[in-house]
Amino acid sequence: MSASTVIGRVSESLRSLLVTEMQLVPVVPVTILAPDEPGGGRRINLFLYRVQENAFLRNQQWQLNPKDTSKLVAPPLPLNLSYLLTPYAANDPTLGNATVHEILGEAMRVFYQFADVPDVHLAGDLAVARERIKIAPSDIDLEELSQVWGTFSQPFRLSVSYEVSVVQVDQSASTERPLPTRVRTIGVPQIKAPYQPPVVDRVNPVSGIAGSTITFFGEHLDGWTASVRILDSLILDAAPISGDSFTAILPAAMLSGFYQVQVDVAHLFRRAFTFEVTP
Repeated sequence: MSASTVIGRVSESLRSLLVTEMQLVPVVPVTILAPDEPGGGRRINLFLYRVQENAFLRNQQWQLNPKDTSKLVAPPLPLNLSYLLTPYAANDPTLGNATVHEILGEAMRVFYQFADVPDVHLAGDLAVARERIKIAPSDIDLEELSQVWGTFSQPFRLSVSYEVSVVQVDQSASTERPLPTRVRTIGVPQIKAPYQPPVVDRVNPVSGIAGSTITFFGEHLDGWTASVRILDSLILDAAPISGDSFTAILPAAMLSGFYQVQVDVAHLFRRAFTFEVTP
């Protein structure tokens, strides 16, 4: 469950990841400021410049309250957060911006190595959120980047854009409603039918060449059907599941890069995973 403070918690988590995992000497401070706010000299800065609703997870169905399975809760608001990663350092008389480049390269290494943010760096209740917090490079052209910097008093600086997803903001407790009765008992004997919703919690592998076979694992999947979509193309269409895993084959013509693989189990469970297609 994620409160409305979750956006701030994500920023705290990214800062914790950089502070802990960057290995430059001396240590590089990490700030979360607007580009025109003073933050000192040598540092790396995170600036949240765009918040968008996640189109794939929009308008989900009502879900069981994990704390009280007799109630349903309204679907959370799913968000993608876009950050600018900007290094700062004084120019060297001989090497110029080399220090800036060194800081940026190390920060990019950290975000690449820890694209699935480890629990130890997750602030607040993000460690128990429904979706994992994942970091992926975001395409932003020079014109859009210039427009972002043009709103500030500082001149343009070398920056890299990242998208963090999926961040979910829960609706208030007042939206809860009781779970409709699934089985009615008349006389004796009693009939009980506990409901265990299907869940997909991991994918293996998380990277590979185009055309790779990927396997999804979870709980209570047996007997349901699975659909998998990537790049708006359906690569698995309502396939029956036997056991607690199923497979899908990536398109052979995919280019190298990061992709969102969207899973739907019988319209009862949806989740997006990040997969890297390697050369």
